Order: sequence, then C-alpha cells, then structure tokens
Amino acid sequence: MIKDFLPTQRTFPGLTGRDENPWFTRNVPRIGATGGKTSGLVALEVCAGAGGQAIGFEQAGIDHVGLVEIDKNACATLRLNRPKWNLLQKDLNKFDGSAFVGVDIVSGGLPCPPFSVAGKQLGNEDERNLFPAMIRLVDQIRPRAVMIENVRGILDAVFHDYRQYIAGELKKLGYQPGWKLMNASDFGVSQLRPRVICVAVRKEYAEHFSWPQELRTPLKTVGELLYDLMASRGWRGARAWRNQADEIAPTIVGGSLKHGGPDLGPTRARRAWATLGVDGLGIANEPPTRDYVGMPRLTVRMVARLQGFPDEWEFAGSKTQAYRQVGNALPPPFARAVADNLRACLSASRKFVQVAEQVSNCGRHDLCRPAQ
Repeated sequence: MIKDFLPTQRTFPGLTGRDENPWFTRNVPRIGATGGKTSGLVALEVCAGAGGQAIGFEQAGIDHVGLVEIDKNACATLRLNRPKWNLLQKDLNKFDGSAFVGVDIVSGGLPCPPFSVAGKQLGNEDERNLFPAMIRLVDQIRPRAVMIENVRGILDAVFHDYRQYIAGELKKLGYQPGWKLMNASDFGVSQLRPRVICVAVRKEYAEHFSWPQELRTPLKTVGELLYDLMASRGWRGARAWRNQADEIAPTIVGGSLKHGGPDLGPTRARRAWATLGVDGLGIANEPPTRDYVGMPRLTVRMVARLQGFPDEWEFAGSKTQAYRQVGNALPPPFARAVADNLRACLSASRKFVQVAEQVSNCGRHDLCRPAQ
C-alpha cells in the first residue's frame, strides 16, 4: 500500500481552535457550470512558477493583472502558454507593487524549503523565506483577500510563534487570517499531496468566506490515468503495468536547485513508486518502446498529468528544469477549489455592499434618509 511508505500523518491541535482556523467548510457552485464566464475579479500572483495556481484561478473565472516570477525557465513556460499574461520577471524582495493597488486578490506559493521537514526547517532564518516580502506587498496593495500556499511543515510546533507573527501582521492590516491543511486528493488530483493554505480576508468580508468542501468522486489510479501515455509507443507490457499501478500516486517532489538530476524523491518515496511498478530513480525522455522489459520511468508529461495540469500545457527548458517546475507546482484543481471559494466570498460581499448602497441612497423610507 502506498500509505505504508508515507510519513505518519501528524495532527495539529492548534488549528482546531478559531484562533488559527476561523472558518467552516462549505461547497460553492463552480463557475464552469455557467459557461466559464469571468467573475470580474482580478489577482496579482507572486512566485507563479510554471502556472499551476494561475491555471486554477483562471478556471475559477479570476483574471490576472500580473504574475511575478524570478526563474527564467518558469517564465518561459508562462510566456509559452499564455503570451498575453502580464509577466514580471523580478525578485519578490525587490518588487514594487504600487501599480497594483486595489486588486482583489494577492496570491502565491511561497518557497517551501524554509519550512519543509526534508530540509533544516530554518524558517525565518532561511534567506529563502518570502513571508516578510509577501506581508510588505499586502501592506502596499491592500487587496480584499490573500492566498498563500506552503508545505505542511509550516504547521509544526516549532513554527507556532512564527505563524502567530504572520497572523498578527495581517490582522494589523485589517485582515482575518486562517490556516488549513488540505490534500490534493480531496480535490480531484490522483496524488497524496498535503499542502497548507493560508487565506486572509479583509475583516468586512470575512463572514462570507469558507474553506472548499472535499469532492466525493472516486479518483483514477496511476495506471488508469497514465495508461494511454505508457502505451503510446506500443509497449506490450502497458496493460499489465496498468493493473499493477492500482493506487493514486505518492507526493511528487520537485527538488531544489542544489539537487542533481530529476527523480521521484528519496528512498522511501522511490519504494512507494516501486509498488506501482514505477522506477523512481529518474525521469524518462519517452514512454517505453514495444519490447521494453522492466519497471518504466515516468516522463515529464506523465508527472504533469498526475499534478492535474492540462495535457496541452507545455513546459520550457531541459528535462530537469521542466520536471522541477512540474514537481513544485500547486496542482491546478487544488488551486481552483480555493479560488472558487474566494470568488464566492468576494462576489457575495460585493453584492452585499451594492445592496447596502442602494438602500442608503434610495431616500424613500425613514430608515434610508440620512440623519438630520
């Protein structure tokens, strides 16, 4: 079983209280059900990477007024797929957001190494920590809502004080923040991928926000999801492989710039992949040929599909560079689930304000007339 090879699921009792998680869970209608119309909301995304979060927001009907990313390969990927997006290849620590004052949402997947259990967990002492830059940007722009994604390690007890600090800074700026641990597999992604989402909503809108509800639809196994790609070059063992790969995937890792070539993770992760008939020691250039014997390796396209990227989404750079972009991304369906609820929150609050303004301006009733 895949779960036998995964770290023991830890609980975070501090998040059961309303101090760190003030919202309940609720499902909202997906905008795709109404023809994919845009919501009129706009977002500025930072640390945009290969576009996983941006795709999710786009699918939720939220337009981008800008995307900030420093990595040249990720920027090339974004330009390749969405040439009309306003892409800003800049260092977030030096980025001036004054041109984006008034956008509805500021979002981003901040670097994970400072908080990852796979690293030294230096937190605020890690030079790659971009929470201070994000808070500075929020202060400068004052959006109606903020969404930040990170690894589940940030919920460890060692970072309790730092989470309180982040929340405190956001509250000073007029926001109600909340943290929640969620798994990509709960939102249609065939992968055990826990991620922490921090949402901060301006206090006057906070009552309209709720966390997305988990989907109840069955997930495809790795074999079902990738069979057509594995069989695309006529591999005679594809059907037997599909039957063996009968679970969803373990967490896909992208690695760091200091890491060597691409692979599917450390020893424990590779053992989990082996139970699915996948060689996790590397990434293949092509699917297996007709007479291939042994455990196949995944291609970048296969990993991208496991991450929930559309098949038409292309990745720029070498195999290693492309794999890192895919592995470090927030799966688009996961991003969309949160974006749908942010859209519902801000749209509901906007309608509430419009109604209140109409009532206050009508002048036909005693309660509507201004006090003398």
